Amino acid sequence: MTTETETGESVGLPDFPGTRSGRCPFDPPAEYAQWRSGQGLQQVQTSIGRSAWAVSRFEDAKVVLNDPRFSADAHRFPQLVNNAQTPGQTQVFPRMDDPEHARIRRMFTGEFTVKRVEALRPRIRELINGLLDEMTGQRQRPTDLVRAYALPVPSLVISLVLGVPYEDHRFFQEQSGVLNHREASREEKIVASEALSAYLLDLVDRKEREPGDDLISRLLVERVATGELSRRELTINCRTILSAGHETTANMIGLGTLALLENPEQAARVRDTDDPKLIAGAVEELLRYLSIIQEHVNRVATEDLTVGGQQVRAGDLLTVNVPAANRDTHFDDPDVFDIDRTVTGKHVAFGHGIHQCLGQTLARVEMQEALSMLLRRLPTLRLAVPLEEVRFRHDMATFGVHELPVTW
Repeated sequence: MTTETETGESVGLPDFPGTRSGRCPFDPPAEYAQWRSGQGLQQVQTSIGRSAWAVSRFEDAKVVLNDPRFSADAHRFPQLVNNAQTPGQTQVFPRMDDPEHARIRRMFTGEFTVKRVEALRPRIRELINGLLDEMTGQRQRPTDLVRAYALPVPSLVISLVLGVPYEDHRFFQEQSGVLNHREASREEKIVASEALSAYLLDLVDRKEREPGDDLISRLLVERVATGELSRRELTINCRTILSAGHETTANMIGLGTLALLENPEQAARVRDTDDPKLIAGAVEELLRYLSIIQEHVNRVATEDLTVGGQQVRAGDLLTVNVPAANRDTHFDDPDVFDIDRTVTGKHVAFGHGIHQCLGQTLARVEMQEALSMLLRRLPTLRLAVPLEEVRFRHDMATFGVHELPVTW
């Protein structure tokens, strides 16, 4: 029951994100289904102490993500500033509205087109084969798949794309971990954010002196030198791409592997097929079924309006409940994992509308290659501990597993 104090503050709101039950670690918190079937939206308390409307229905989520009356502009609305930032500081383009959002995003889009990413696929396979060679050459087992494989794959790839020296991967993984830890203090997050920014700023300086065949070098020549993009804008947006580019994909590879191992018949089909459409379909279903983004998909209403039958006032904060939306009855048997499901372009794991994930094509290719090659190279892959002993990332903004002990 929600009550109000004398000052008008809401108390007794349910926490968001909620707590996943032990019944099935892949399922969202049970209360999300109640929120979908209830009246309108659900008022919640976010992890950084702000009240918001949780948007849990699929169609409502698409409206909030696509309608320009819901703003992502953190300059205009301080409610959108996270606890690793301060109001007024330079924002990344996902925290902007058009036309400024489109102006900056357009400069980065060319690096993540289907054509450019597909051209990278052979190199991605080569990197993955190298990691699997290392894994199969190890005598000591069990192996932590997160450390040996799930983290290195996207770290190597995003380092290749940006031109970041891979030997620095431990540094940016540690800083990204702090930024995504729900229990890290605001001070700790600010320190991690500033450390990543300082690292990227130094890298930009080096790329100016010694350019290479990478995103940072190209944007320095094509956009910064022309005055279209400032060095600061380049730096903070590359920081976000670096952090998000390995954090989310690494968790999808780790958790996706576990989901396949827990569904051996579907894992066998992925392992044994030569059909790229089946593999792509399996990845889409994993994206929908697992929906690892637990929070921080936020918007602010710019005027009074109605969403899903609920009156929302101008200035209200809304948070899109991605795991709930992707388990809506918009999908047949939504709680069933089915790699034959046709969901391409329908789930909201990568968002929806103009702010859809810039790197979604790259993430899809990485997951397609990483999961299929892992199962082929290690056909007897299995968990080395009972499922109950796997440490899940309940404490992080991005769900997944902290470690995944496996053997073969």
